[in-house]
Amino acid sequence: MSDRDIETIAALERQRFDAMVNGDFDAFAAVAHPELMYTHSNAVTDTLESYLRKCRDGYYVYHSIDHPITSTVIHGDVALVLGEMNADLTAGGVRKQLNNASLAVWVRDGESWLLIAYQPTPKP
Repeated sequence: MSDRDIETIAALERQRFDAMVNGDFDAFAAVAHPELMYTHSNAVTDTLESYLRKCRDGYYVYHSIDHPITSTVIHGDVALVLGEMNADLTAGGVRKQLNNASLAVWVRDGESWLLIAYQPTPKP
């Protein structure tokens, strides 16, 4: 585990959340693994394709996201990012406020890190 990898992962986390708020779904796709498993706080799991389709169709509209990172653990070519995902979004036409603990899983693919899994959990 190197400080450089941890800094890279933190920058990619900012980049992916910023892409969603900005509606730049191509930028999100660029940092996502083709086999992405994106589980939402309502327990629905999307593939990269189904998640992007919902975002492009306006099902998910992210107004703002705060995403502090608590810790990052890198083991070989896998990085686990524990943090929060606090968001103001519209999902299926309903405005929501999310307050989640979250786990993002990144894998090294050649010289790049790609998001392969995401799991938020609503805080009590």
